[in-house]
Amino acid sequence: MLRLAVLAALTTGTALPALAQDGPPEPKPTQQPAQISGLAGPYLAARMATVENDFRAAARYFVMASAQDPQDVYLQDSALVALASAGDVDQAVAMAERLSDEDRPTELAGLLRRAQLVRAEDWQGVVDLIDATHAPDVPLDQDLMDGTIRAWALLGAGRATDAIAAFEAMAANADLAPIVNYHLALARALAGDYEAADRLIVQSEASGHLMGLTARVQILSQLDRGDEALALLSQIDGLEAEPQLLALRQRLEQGQPVPFDVVGGPADGIAHLLLSFASALSSSPDPEPLALIHARLASWIAPQNPEARLTTAQLLQDRQQFDLAEAEFDAVRRMGEMRPQAELSRIDALSRAQRPAEAERAALALTAAYPGLAQSWIALGDVTRQQEKYAEAIPSYDRALDLLADAPPEARWFPLYARGISLERAGQFDRAEADLLAALEIRPDQASLLNYLGYSWIDRNQNLDRALDMIKRAVELSPGDGYILDSLAWAYFRLGRYQEAVAPMEQSIATMAADPLVNDHLGDIYWMVGRHREAQIQWQRALSLEPGESGEVDADRIRAKLDRGLNAVMDEEDGPVASHPTQAPQTEADAAE
Repeated sequence: MLRLAVLAALTTGTALPALAQDGPPEPKPTQQPAQISGLAGPYLAARMATVENDFRAAARYFVMASAQDPQDVYLQDSALVALASAGDVDQAVAMAERLSDEDRPTELAGLLRRAQLVRAEDWQGVVDLIDATHAPDVPLDQDLMDGTIRAWALLGAGRATDAIAAFEAMAANADLAPIVNYHLALARALAGDYEAADRLIVQSEASGHLMGLTARVQILSQLDRGDEALALLSQIDGLEAEPQLLALRQRLEQGQPVPFDVVGGPADGIAHLLLSFASALSSSPDPEPLALIHARLASWIAPQNPEARLTTAQLLQDRQQFDLAEAEFDAVRRMGEMRPQAELSRIDALSRAQRPAEAERAALALTAAYPGLAQSWIALGDVTRQQEKYAEAIPSYDRALDLLADAPPEARWFPLYARGISLERAGQFDRAEADLLAALEIRPDQASLLNYLGYSWIDRNQNLDRALDMIKRAVELSPGDGYILDSLAWAYFRLGRYQEAVAPMEQSIATMAADPLVNDHLGDIYWMVGRHREAQIQWQRALSLEPGESGEVDADRIRAKLDRGLNAVMDEEDGPVASHPTQAPQTEADAAE
């Protein structure tokens, strides 16, 4: 049963079997060839769109395919998955209602029907539907989804005693108790019983998420235990990046009243439940389509819940559906609930998806909203540096380092490193050197930093012995890093130690065979040790990898080497040949890796 699988994911972190993705490999054949053709096209298009997480296209094609064969439950369920994932919950609910009317319900259709009644606040209808359709092999007090929805619906129907009894029966199950106690605490708090709510929320999983922490602080405030609420907030790592918690702290410090508003009624409670499922399913080793569906339904029944919108946006972002994600991020911003951590994640995802203009706009918006947050300026510096706008990146890192003036040194090492990179690339090496040395004092064994400064010195014929030792140390720290091996080999090359350059460059190309610059470098080294034929093969390979597209390698220079030899080309050149630009980390996370 799907409900049992979801419960397993919530309680043990195991993955669910994929819903509507592992069905029949092909549509059912029919008697009419024309109809087979009419079904197969949309079906195959839908499957391809599903593989690519193109939910809008998948929904369109699965709806077309299901219309061709309305008796195929697999096609109907696949259409429901795609429609809900794309955010067209209204159409998904309408289709689920038809399946129910035709006595062909699926579990997902049943969940959609429950969400429909919750959104309409038809609480008795929710109770009646669950009582009529709940699977008899799983008692309600052991079914986290149906049991919790039904208990909230009982509360909404004015049957508070029955609701509390239903919650308590579920909480008697040790596996369900942490989650059920959270919901029971919310229900008690809604009824004004804050003493009971506090006892219950301590026994719940509330400390594991922002909404739970907010609820606990609000409950403590209602009990005039503001000092305890402040102490709880002070224990939270990264509090400065969570505006709601900062606002709560400020109100408590000023002695202002803090209302209990983390939920306003049963629909909000059910949205919290759906978000718990979404979180559990998204953290499984193979994230489920159901994770996004639960988040979508939470947003649908509680559209003003910023957590539901953010969860939906982040799940869409994880699936590279940035346009759909942007609509959800926009909704959060319109609520005045921009979340720095979510925005930083969004900026990073846009950058990695090669959408630099969008990433830069998002970073500018974040610095405007939170000008006192150092991480927002680091993110802006990173996205401009990634676009090789080094002069523009420097002031962003300047601002971040000003804000971090009194922070622990560990918080300053990466902006120092990143500003050093930007200054070096902008031709301000004296300032760059100072930043890189300062970063190295904080992180003396940071491989990419050792490599960057070491090669920069060798490139300028400065501090050669120390520079080579630094690059060797970087290789020891990160022996499989092809870029650092490339640096070591190229350092030997620049020092005229050509025989010593061969082994690390061959190791580098073993890990980066498709990199045109590494192939070009290996060709140069082979040439200088007299292996001219092998050098020409490496240069030809570098050309075959279309080096001009990346801008890292001068294709005309390679052709000149093939035509006249490396010695002749080097005699014609004034300055050194640059090392690999991707040796510079894009973000702090890249540097840590």
